[in-house]
Amino acid sequence: MGAKSPTQKPFRTKAVLFDFDGTLTLPGALNFSIIKEAIGCPLKDPVLEFIHGISDPDKMHSAMAALDQFEMEAAKKSEPNQGAEEIVSYLKSKGLFLGIISRNSHSSILKALENFNHICPEHFDLIISRDDPIKPKPSGDGILSAASRLGVTPEEIMVVGDYIFDIEAGNRAGAITVFLDAKKVSEPIKSDFIITRLGELKNIARMGIALTCGKLPNDLLEMFLDQFEFNDPAILTHPGIGEDTTAMDIIDDEVLVLKADPITFTTNAIGRYAVLVNANDIATSGAIPRWMLTTLLFPQNTTPSLIWYTIEEIAAMCLRYGIALCGGHTEITDAVTRPVVSGMMAGTVKKSALIEKKHMKSGDCVLLTKGIAVEGTAIIAREFHGRLKNLGLSEVLIEKCKGFIDQISILKEAEIAAKSGMTTAMHDITEGGLATALTELSIAGGHKLYIDMAQIMIFPETIQICDLLQVNPMGLISSGSLIICCKPEAQTQLIAEISDADIAIACIGKVMDPGRGIHARRYGQPEKWPFFEADELTRLL
Repeated sequence: MGAKSPTQKPFRTKAVLFDFDGTLTLPGALNFSIIKEAIGCPLKDPVLEFIHGISDPDKMHSAMAALDQFEMEAAKKSEPNQGAEEIVSYLKSKGLFLGIISRNSHSSILKALENFNHICPEHFDLIISRDDPIKPKPSGDGILSAASRLGVTPEEIMVVGDYIFDIEAGNRAGAITVFLDAKKVSEPIKSDFIITRLGELKNIARMGIALTCGKLPNDLLEMFLDQFEFNDPAILTHPGIGEDTTAMDIIDDEVLVLKADPITFTTNAIGRYAVLVNANDIATSGAIPRWMLTTLLFPQNTTPSLIWYTIEEIAAMCLRYGIALCGGHTEITDAVTRPVVSGMMAGTVKKSALIEKKHMKSGDCVLLTKGIAVEGTAIIAREFHGRLKNLGLSEVLIEKCKGFIDQISILKEAEIAAKSGMTTAMHDITEGGLATALTELSIAGGHKLYIDMAQIMIFPETIQICDLLQVNPMGLISSGSLIICCKPEAQTQLIAEISDADIAIACIGKVMDPGRGIHARRYGQPEKWPFFEADELTRLL
């Protein structure tokens, strides 16, 4: 795949622009130290820039003529680089636009192509040389011109070259860059990918080529799975080609806790959400999240890089929280219009430590961590960046709200609450926000709840976003906030322990008599408890 992982960003490739000398041709055909000496150019200076800087027109013309002759002689002797003809043929067969972008003269490029056996100028949709009116490299103008001429965006172009000018031009234009490091340079060049031979480009380019409907091809699936290690001894059957299930070894008096939840609201950081939303629910039972399976559905024309990005994000989050990614299913289908990740998670807990909502009792305290709509704030900032900016929200505040994604785990506070031995119920606030979550908790626990609305915490950034978009934060998806019911004598200690973990927490109410429903007050005055048929986020999406 190259020295750098494609998880930096998913990408789509519709065109590939190659540097010529040293990339499509063998390096060494042009020894620039010879021509530099001939025209008096310092070794450290680029030839073209030196020539264009000559003030005497006659001397400049003479130097350029010498360069033209030098390149033409070298072109006659040049040879195709190893793998050049194969990669050009492969990319052409995939329907990609191909081009050459070079600081060489157009005539020398055509002359060198005569030495190729299987490719010719007609294989390329455009050839940009120094004879063009635009500056090909290191400026990004040549890449931008190519994008316009080919009818693609700069981001859909892959630039491949063996010199820093190639990569600088691609980076400045916003293209995907691939550095051919055949000489193994000592200082790495800032490129999206680094390869040592052209044959490696095939797998990289493939990551940006749209897939058709159906299961993820087995060779891609195998390549993706080979990146991970599965070391949990309780997993008896590891994921692999042809493996549709996984088996777990459960011992002693442990209870297996299972959870399944899809992520459909967002495509940004969808892998992270998939892991945490499922792990959060497992943790509310007092269990430790241990195993995860995922079903990944992507719309047709998805690129492998997006699938790889999503899988790696899921794997990284599982690794971070000690969860074993056991397997699942990945498919490209016209049944969805945007990516959907459906997660299934399992955890274990001793039977004696299992926390069930039916154990809540009258008089228990109702605690709330962090603040409501944490997840909703992050999703809105990520999915509606432009809209928020147009409404006057600052770039700094939008970026801060995007960072709320780092707070959507409730695993730490759930662990503290579970270990206290005084927690009677926990509930993760997800779709429908706090209003829906407390109603669900009342029904599941079989008790009415008293809630002091004035004690409900909410971030000022969330208030700003919700006010701008006319969204009620009480009905906005809120993973990251945990409702804890605990025995009244444990309230002070539990609040102190969770606060010591740098997690905000407050008591917002009490468990009342058996029954169902929410009795809300604000500063002593009765207040109607809000009801939402659907999450507030759905109105925006």
